[in-house]
Amino acid sequence: MDIKKNNVPNNTVTRKLTDIDAQTGNIYESVVVISRRANQIATQLKQELNRKLADFSSTTDTLEETFENREQIEISRYYERLPKPTLIATEEFLEGEVYFRNATPETEQQ
Repeated sequence: MDIKKNNVPNNTVTRKLTDIDAQTGNIYESVVVISRRANQIATQLKQELNRKLADFSSTTDTLEETFENREQIEISRYYERLPKPTLIATEEFLEGEVYFRNATPETEQQ
């Protein structure tokens, strides 16, 4: 799922617990899967934002030389308006777009 081109609402939505635990059979396992996916999404977004903002950074910046850059502000606002990673991860999980597997004792030891 493309994070920026999705139909995820920007604010919270009440969900049925039965919908969330339907794939795993356990609400806690579902929350762990969603939280791990949300961490992946947050890391991805942060790296992308840092890459874009790195174009505007200067090695000679001091507190006195700080100035406003309209493009930098627009990029920051765009990322602030995106849905939070937890909302994106929850939507992906409910749509069945998240791959997960249960660790068995044999795979944990390897």
